Amino acid sequence: MSPPAAIHTLPIVGMGAPKTAEATVTESIFTSDGDSDSESAGSTADSTAASSAAEPPVETPAEAPKPKPFPMFGLGASATLEDKIRQREYMKGRLAAAFRIFGKFGYDEGVAGHITIRDPVDPQTFWVNPFGTAFALMKASDLIQVDHSGKVIAGGANRLLNSAAFMIHSAIHEARPDVMCAAHTHSLYGRAYSSLGRPLDMITQDSCAFYNDLAVYKQFNGVVLAEEEGKAIAEALGNKKAALLQNHGILTVGKSVEETVFWFVSMEKCSYAQLLADAAAGGRGENTVKIDDDDAASTYKTVGTSMAGWFSAKPMFDVIHHETKGEYLN
Repeated sequence: MSPPAAIHTLPIVGMGAPKTAEATVTESIFTSDGDSDSESAGSTADSTAASSAAEPPVETPAEAPKPKPFPMFGLGASATLEDKIRQREYMKGRLAAAFRIFGKFGYDEGVAGHITIRDPVDPQTFWVNPFGTAFALMKASDLIQVDHSGKVIAGGANRLLNSAAFMIHSAIHEARPDVMCAAHTHSLYGRAYSSLGRPLDMITQDSCAFYNDLAVYKQFNGVVLAEEEGKAIAEALGNKKAALLQNHGILTVGKSVEETVFWFVSMEKCSYAQLLADAAAGGRGENTVKIDDDDAASTYKTVGTSMAGWFSAKPMFDVIHHETKGEYLN
């Protein structure tokens, strides 16, 4: 596997990397509130001090501080080993948060399901959930690091490796150097829709995020325990961001943990929406109304980019951090 560009979150520009057009847009989104806050700080200081003196302090539950973020579009050529080690710890925290989100949404099915991140220090390896640890209880310290041969070389106390996870994810990370994260679980609606063996129809704005960017793997040979099948799945995925594994479920990939998680959540909801719409239309002897190709392609440019996926996931990660008080970072 060849090393990819590391993709993470704010600050948009860091470690000496130049700004991109996309970065400038996102930076403006995130800096506008801060500027207005600083301007109003002086005018409210006196009233704040007076009210705090008159009222007793209110104790609130302690919440772990959010981890210091990294540049969304990579560390840059000047990144040091220390930079990459800090980046690794940050990404492990984001991966643990991703599992908490999946657990909250009920995407686990027994011990099935896995999300991986490529290691920024050693890109020939990746981090994955240990076999048998509940999504809803996952912590950064639980994650295990796996090399290209399937050997667990670092991680938590439970170092059991899901063989199917290795076969699928190792093939994807090798075939797609641009992929930083990959996710596959047996979520309910993705499983149901996968039995149809066809891609999503363009029937909603949300489904347009997958316009010409969704593959279908039309084989099912049981649990993926063979290297050849992992490679076949990676080949079917091609350069797309998502795949429906027929009779199996959803697979998504991305340049960041956040993007990958959002595509998975969105595709699960789109599968549900289409199952409902098809049933309703069929009951009336009608067909669903499809979005035409030009409009779908235009909408994709707004809702289907890596930046859109990363940004759309932000609320989910903020909520899980608040609800868990950052416990997943341990």
